[in-house]
Amino acid sequence: MRNPLGVLAVGCSVLLAACVGCSAESAPAEQAQSQSTPVPLSAIAALGDFATLDYCSLLDPKRLKNATADTPDSSFTACQADFVQAGRPRTITVGPLAADRDPTIKAYDYAGKVPDGVSVQQAGFVPDRTCGRAITFADGVRLAVSITDRDDRGSAEERCAAADDVVGGVLDAVSGNRVRHPQLPDRSWGRVDSCAILSGSGAQGGDATAGIAGHSCILDKVSLEFAVVRQAPAGPSETLGNRMARVAADGAFCRVRTVQPSPATPGRAEQATVSVVDTSGAGGDAACPAARAAAATVFSRIP
Repeated sequence: MRNPLGVLAVGCSVLLAACVGCSAESAPAEQAQSQSTPVPLSAIAALGDFATLDYCSLLDPKRLKNATADTPDSSFTACQADFVQAGRPRTITVGPLAADRDPTIKAYDYAGKVPDGVSVQQAGFVPDRTCGRAITFADGVRLAVSITDRDDRGSAEERCAAADDVVGGVLDAVSGNRVRHPQLPDRSWGRVDSCAILSGSGAQGGDATAGIAGHSCILDKVSLEFAVVRQAPAGPSETLGNRMARVAADGAFCRVRTVQPSPATPGRAEQATVSVVDTSGAGGDAACPAARAAAATVFSRIP
C-alpha cells in the first residue's frame, strides 16, 4: 500500500521547487524593471557645481542654421555669443540659473525631446526683440536661454526657432556629458565667497542671501555681484577701498563698480559691483552716499 504521507511530501517538494524557481526568475525581471525606470533629472545632477559651471560648454553654435558665430564669452553666471544668421546680427545668452518663482513664465509646446522631469517654458519678461526660454529641471531650478536681434529686421517666429535650437543644444550637452567645470585661478574673483565679503563689511540687515551660483549676495539694501565683462565701465573714476571705482545711478539703484584684468580669460575683465537701493522714492542718486560707503569697505576686503 502506498504511503499517503510520502506522496504528500513529494508533492510539497515539487511545489516548493516550482515556487523557488518562480522567485529566481521574477527577481531579475523586477530588478531590470526598476533599473529601467527613468529618474527625474535635477539641475545639480545635470550641471554639477553651479559655482564652477562653464555655461559656454552648454552652447553649440553649430545648431544654428545658416549662422556664423563669434567665440562665446563665458562669465561666472552666463555665456554670451554674437552671431549673424541669414544676414541678421543676433546675440545668444545661456544663463543665468534661478530658483525663485516667476509668474511670467508660460508653458508652450516645445517640439524637441527632453529628459524625464525636465520641461521647457516661454519666458515672458524679456527685452524688446528677444525670445526667451526657460529650461526647468525636476528640482525647480531653471536655466535661461535667449536670442536677441540687434536690429529690427528679425521676426519673433525666427528668433524663437533659433532659441529652440539653442535649447536642443543645451539638452544634448547635458545628456552627452559635455558639461565642463574649469579650475579658476587663485586670483580670480570667481573663487570669492560674496556673502562672506558682504557680511563681514558691516552692512546692516538680517541674514545675507546668496545667489544660486554663489557669485552674488544681497544683505538688506546692499548687494555684491562678481562677473566677467568685455570692457571696463565708462565714466569718471574715484578711489574707494584702495581700488579705482566708478559710481553711477541706475533707476532706484546706485551702483559702484571696480575691475581687475581677468586671470582666466585674456582680454576680459572681472568686475565687482556694489549696489544700494533707494527706498524713499528719490531715485538712485539718493543712494550713492551709502553705496560709496559700502563699496569702500567691500572693495577693501576683496582679495
